[in-house]
Amino acid sequence: MKFSNTLIAAAVLTLAAGAASAQAPAGYPADYAKIVDGAKKEGKLVIYSATDSKAAEPLIKDFSALYPGVKVEYNDMNSTEVYNRFISEAAAGGATADLMWSSAMDLQVKLVSDGYGLAYKSPEGAAVPAWANWKDTAYGTTFEPAVFVYNKRLVPADEVPSTHADLAKLMTTKAEKYQGKITTYDIEKAGVGFTFITNDLAINPQFWDFAKTLGQAGLRVQSSTGTMLERISSGENLIGYNMLGSYALVRAKKDPSIGVAFPKDYTLVLSRVMFINKSAKNVNAAKLWLDYVLSKRGQTVIANESQLFAIRSDVTGETTSAELTKQLGTALKPLTVGPQLLQYLDQTKRLAFLKQWKEATAKK
Repeated sequence: MKFSNTLIAAAVLTLAAGAASAQAPAGYPADYAKIVDGAKKEGKLVIYSATDSKAAEPLIKDFSALYPGVKVEYNDMNSTEVYNRFISEAAAGGATADLMWSSAMDLQVKLVSDGYGLAYKSPEGAAVPAWANWKDTAYGTTFEPAVFVYNKRLVPADEVPSTHADLAKLMTTKAEKYQGKITTYDIEKAGVGFTFITNDLAINPQFWDFAKTLGQAGLRVQSSTGTMLERISSGENLIGYNMLGSYALVRAKKDPSIGVAFPKDYTLVLSRVMFINKSAKNVNAAKLWLDYVLSKRGQTVIANESQLFAIRSDVTGETTSAELTKQLGTALKPLTVGPQLLQYLDQTKRLAFLKQWKEATAKK
């Protein structure tokens, strides 16, 4: 039996459409297959990210299993590099990232505010808290607490601080033991540290007194979480303040010297912000990735494999917003994704804050 070319072409198109539709997740809009098909034709996705490659690897692997036709080019840098590289490449009009994902919430919001973000109403958007979605353009993807980290061998249980006031009291009443042994981020070099500290100021009415106590205790600063964890583990430092809980808890599972405590007066929560470049070359692939990361499947990988804390309340497990909410309730203070994060990007305000912080934490 012979078939006309027209019938054969129609059959091929029907099969192709069926294959694309089969990969559109349940409950998504009927035309989502066009995004899947478009991403396959693009065949590539370029991501600039401040999330460690090791933490991103399970996501990339699972995404690639879902969409084998889309190759992920993942570029892992520190948060300042992510911002600077994107800005310079965009200004030059050359190739740059399709999608940006960074823990420097303020810099991400600035890029969106400056018009670099693509407004895209994700089918998963309703599952994300309202505070984590700015203009359907910048999306929070994780729920990572700022914690106290301590050396379990050298800090007994009765000295582990459970509030910021506890930490201040410990530095005063056991000044000799903790002199030069408290560490936090160098806020001039670590964007995460600067974000946490400025939000401490907004929440804690005793912030500047607390800063002075840190200074009297001979505060030590570092530019990375990894360095602080190494020094706490060795005993060179004993307590870390405002450290990123996601990385600290991963280390604590394999290092018996590392303990983690959640401040019960208030615990700041950071969310890694993701947006699609308005000029993305591979825009469909970028949409697929954003939707995948926000989906229940992607968030389950974030919680259980990447261990970055899922933001969705319907994902269960130790490293999830649901579990933290059970433990800490209203003490959790998530940083809202939005223009209020831009306050200290004003150079005058930033320099004034840094000057006051340096003066307060200088050892008298």
